[in-house]
Amino acid sequence: MAYAADSKGIIDYSQKPLIGKLDDDISVFSEIFTDDVTFVHRSFYCLSSPEVKCVVLYLDGMINTKTINDNIIEPVVQGNLMVSERLWDDIMSGTIRANDVKEKSDIGELVKALLYGDAIILLEGYAKGMIANAKGFATRSISEPDDEKSIRGPREGFTEALMLNSSLIRRKIQTSDLKFKPKSFGARTSTRAFLCYLDSLVDKRILADLEKRLEMVQIDGVLDANYIQEFIKDSPRSLFEMVGNTEKPDIAAAKILEGRIAIMLDGTPIVLTVPNLFVENLQAADDYYTNFYYGSIGRILRMSGFLLTISAPALYVALIAFHPEMIPTSLMLSLARSINQSPFPTVLECIGMLIVFEVLRETGIRTPDKIGQALSVVGALIVGQAAVEARIVSAPVVIVVAFTGITGLMVPRMSGAVIALRFALIVISALLGFYGYLLGMVALLLYLGSLKSFGIDYTSQMYSADWSEMRDIYVRSPLTLMKDRPLFMSSDQKR
Repeated sequence: MAYAADSKGIIDYSQKPLIGKLDDDISVFSEIFTDDVTFVHRSFYCLSSPEVKCVVLYLDGMINTKTINDNIIEPVVQGNLMVSERLWDDIMSGTIRANDVKEKSDIGELVKALLYGDAIILLEGYAKGMIANAKGFATRSISEPDDEKSIRGPREGFTEALMLNSSLIRRKIQTSDLKFKPKSFGARTSTRAFLCYLDSLVDKRILADLEKRLEMVQIDGVLDANYIQEFIKDSPRSLFEMVGNTEKPDIAAAKILEGRIAIMLDGTPIVLTVPNLFVENLQAADDYYTNFYYGSIGRILRMSGFLLTISAPALYVALIAFHPEMIPTSLMLSLARSINQSPFPTVLECIGMLIVFEVLRETGIRTPDKIGQALSVVGALIVGQAAVEARIVSAPVVIVVAFTGITGLMVPRMSGAVIALRFALIVISALLGFYGYLLGMVALLLYLGSLKSFGIDYTSQMYSADWSEMRDIYVRSPLTLMKDRPLFMSSDQKR
């Protein structure tokens, strides 16, 4: 039996019924999985009633062979079965020992189940199949994400298994109000996903908007959360992330408890959250797992680090090139002696050293851990010292760039935006001096104010006149004082 392919070459098996004869049905599946050595079909029958014939279909490597042998084949072979009107129900409800067995008749649904690691049982004379849970594919063990390490608090991290990730969320939020709405993405990959939210807290307008955007995702394959993120975010070309992401179940659970929606995809440990606000880039899980004084200090340092990492090179260029009178005389004389030894303008020195720093950082990330750490540290020291000794760049520029790089590590979620802003502010400061820097910062504020994430102002909560809304923005207030949910929640959901 042959089926026509669509314009992309993808064969549509939906709503195609089974025949009811084992040999013909096996031929159908064999044709679907032509040239696929992982496709296995195993025929067997009941010893007490040889006329009861079955076949189990599965993809090798996706299933647990012990489950197939002990819970499907053996019970049927050794069972006391007889051909009757109740034969199908007897096998499905009493003989098969799988914890989840479903009945489907169209081939499309059965193929999807096979591809997801389930086993299909067909019975002679019945034009339908049983889908038995027999998943057994390997998954990575739960470990703490390298990019979101905590001093205190949970050490769990998401893995690439969707059902395992959903269980990690369920352990944090044990209520029937927590919903997992299924989705599927990718015309060829059919990647499974969940929309996770608290039904009583989520803004139904945001949920409807998200589902509408997800329906517009038309792509052959979805291999990572970023494939979805680029389709659904409000400003596709924005420097800043309009969709949040995390690898930690506790962070995802905390955002869900605030009324946000989590998007979980099979095959990736990254979980997306919407809506996402600018202040979330400056928050960390440790803010809530340690004393609120320590959490507040850490948050202030991250905010200061963001401003310094984008501003330090630009301010240095502006002061040296346009406003040397603002620098104390003794310091200016020391800087002048070093600057005069370099053949390049200060702006070119800064841009060149920043590029070298980014190259070393990227190289350190892409190489094995032990080599990468040594390369990033030793490489920076050697290159910087050699450049100063060769009088290619001045020592103050190396110091400024090193300080810029260190402060940039405090806001890893905005690394892409930080790099672009650094160079933009340097260029405008080199043209207009300190006034150019101020003009650039004003433009940045206006740009941030224009951004929205699912209809919510990206910088909302940062300028509220209500003190109750500011208790978890610039500082982390004691938990006893933080009783209200974020601004984007409706009034009846604030507490």
